[in-house]
Amino acid sequence: MPLLYLLLYFGLNQVFLIAYIIVGSTDYFDGIAARKLNQVSHFGKELDSLADLLFYISSAYFLYLLQPETIAENTIYLVVFFSLLGFSFILSGILFRKPVMMHTMILRWNAVMVFFIIVASFWIDTTILVRLVVIIYIIGFTEEILIFIFFGNVDPDTKSIFHLLDNKKQDK
Repeated sequence: MPLLYLLLYFGLNQVFLIAYIIVGSTDYFDGIAARKLNQVSHFGKELDSLADLLFYISSAYFLYLLQPETIAENTIYLVVFFSLLGFSFILSGILFRKPVMMHTMILRWNAVMVFFIIVASFWIDTTILVRLVVIIYIIGFTEEILIFIFFGNVDPDTKSIFHLLDNKKQDK
């Protein structure tokens, strides 16, 4: 990640784009390899969550450097998003004595969308795409908060609140 910051700082945008694609792809392929090789661990999930968080925040900053008007046009949505993200960490920290970041379907797919927005920002104005993704993130983190409140400390890889409700219904 520090390399990406340096590449943008020195104006090496095309090299940044290639490096960003490589860094973003490693998260995807790392998950596949861990599952195929049966190397999934609690520590690995937590490390992946931390990497995801750094990737999200860094991607917002990168987009600010590449298309500052896109960030300016979506400021209120981003404030709501980061507020929910922070509240989610605070709530999980209070409830479970550690911050938890879920990997629900909404949040996973949105991470992919963030990746593609940064890549697309080299060719198109991404203002509307960013707004859509941030709104979906708001929904995703609201779902995460509701999971914490109603279901407690579940597996961070839980697909959705609807899966939890369905499992609860089947258990009765």
